[in-house]
Amino acid sequence: MNPKIKAVIFALSAAIFYAVNVPLSKILLRNIELSFMAGLLYLGAGIGMMILSLLKLNIDGDSEPFTKDDLPFIAGMIVLDIAAPIFLMTGITYGTSSNASLLGNFEIVATALIASVIFREPVSTCLRIAIALITLSGMILTFGGAESLKFSYGSIFVLMAASFWGLENNCTRKLSSKSASMIVILKGFFSGLGSIMIALMTAENIPPLYDSLCALMLGFVAYGLSIFFYVRAQETLGAAKTSAYYAAAPFIGALMSFVILREKLSGTYILALAVMLAGSVLVVIDTMIQRHSHTHRHAYIHSHNGIIHAHIFTHTHEHNHLLNTHNHFHGH
Repeated sequence: MNPKIKAVIFALSAAIFYAVNVPLSKILLRNIELSFMAGLLYLGAGIGMMILSLLKLNIDGDSEPFTKDDLPFIAGMIVLDIAAPIFLMTGITYGTSSNASLLGNFEIVATALIASVIFREPVSTCLRIAIALITLSGMILTFGGAESLKFSYGSIFVLMAASFWGLENNCTRKLSSKSASMIVILKGFFSGLGSIMIALMTAENIPPLYDSLCALMLGFVAYGLSIFFYVRAQETLGAAKTSAYYAAAPFIGALMSFVILREKLSGTYILALAVMLAGSVLVVIDTMIQRHSHTHRHAYIHSHNGIIHAHIFTHTHEHNHLLNTHNHFHGH
C-alpha cells in the first residue's frame, strides 16, 4: 500500500476512535469529577496499550529508540496532556457536548499555526483559508447568541484545550519515528497519574468503581487507540496534515451527541457547522495535493566576433499533483 494512503487510513482511524470521547465523557461526568475523569481517560490509554505491547503483537513495526534529545518533547507532551483534558472536561461540563465536539476542530488551527511558526512546517494558501474558516466557526460557537453577544464559557475552555493539544501534537510529531505504543504508554501513565494527583490535591471525590472502569475503557479506545494511530500517521503526513484528517472526529462526535444525548440543533450550531465543514473540506483537499519542486538548467548560447559563449541559467518551480505514485519526465 502507498505509505501516504496508509497514513491517511491511520489518521481517519484515530479520528473515529476519538469521536466517542466527548458524548460518552459527558455521561460519565455525572458521577466523576473533572481531574479524576481526565486522569482515568489517560490511565486507561496507558494500561490498554501496555497490555497490547506485552502480547508482543508487533504493532509498532520499525521504530527508532528514544534518546536524551527527545526528553524536552516527552516532558512537554506529558505536561500538556495533563492540562488539556482537564480544560476539555470543564468545557463539556459548562457547555453542550455537540458544541464541544465541533470546537475540537480548532485543534487543526492550533496545530497548523504552531507547526508553521515554531517548527517551520510549510502551510499552503489552501490550508490558510481552511484555518480562517475553522477559526470563524469557532468564534460563532463561542458566542452564546448573536443578540446578546454573550460568551459561552464552556466553549472558551474547549478552545483552550484544543490549543494545548495543538502544541502537544507538534511535540509528539518530533517523536513520531519512535515506538507509537511506548508514546501512548508514557502519555497514559504520566499524564493520567498527574491528573489524578491534581484531583486528590483539590479534594475531588473518588469516583465509584463501575464508573471508573467505564472511564478506563473509554480512555483506551478514545485516547489509547486514537493516539497510537495518530502518531503512526504523523510519521508520514506531518503534524499539520494529520490534524486535518482528524477533523472528522468532531463531526462524528457531534452526531453522537444528538443521537445519544438528545441535544437540540440550534441555528447558531448549523451556521457554525456549515462554516466548519467548508474549512475541513479545504483541509482534506490540501492534504490530497502532493507538492514538490524541480530545478532545471537552461543553456543560452550566442557568439561575439566568431567566439561562442554559453551561459547556464537555473530555475525552480513547484508542481501540484493529486496524491498518488507516478513517474514523469521534464525536458527543456
